[in-house]
Amino acid sequence: MISDKLQIILASASPRREHLLREMGLRFTVVRPDGVEELLNGAAPDVVAMQNAQRKARAVAGRHPNSVVIGADTIVALKGKLYGKPCDREEASQMLGQLAGQQHEVITGVCLSHRTLDTELMFAETTRVWMRPLTQVQIAEYLGKINPLDKAGAYAIQEHGAGIVERIEGSYHNVMGLPTERLAATLERIGMVRRAS
Repeated sequence: MISDKLQIILASASPRREHLLREMGLRFTVVRPDGVEELLNGAAPDVVAMQNAQRKARAVAGRHPNSVVIGADTIVALKGKLYGKPCDREEASQMLGQLAGQQHEVITGVCLSHRTLDTELMFAETTRVWMRPLTQVQIAEYLGKINPLDKAGAYAIQEHGAGIVERIEGSYHNVMGLPTERLAATLERIGMVRRAS
């Protein structure tokens, strides 16, 4: 169990990140970083993810300078190509068609920001994912079971993921959108939270 010393804000519109943060035992509020556009170019995948997370955290930290703000961004990388959230069902189908039968990486960048303490820390976690070969019929069936439009790479490992994902190497929670193990260790290490006795 982790108990918090400081007010924590999750700068995210993702219900999955909210769920994962609650599972960590943290008390926090959610503030959406409205108007922050996620970018997918210009740097290595981990740098892009951290930059997007930083922009989300800073957008909220500016309005809440006395809180620890957590920003996060997840992207999928396949052979140098980056995948964010699909804009429609057709693009989602194309994404899954390209990922099918391939080993790709899921990268989540995290930024912790506290304006008053003049503290900002970033890290990125990478999980390797092996996706099963999929036919167009299987892709259509999978997309009929989930909403792919708010998910990087157009899939969610926790939603019927066994049907499309063969195996992973690394953090399962990272593929969901938040590397909780590393986040908990980082928060404790920098003194923003402490282990409850």
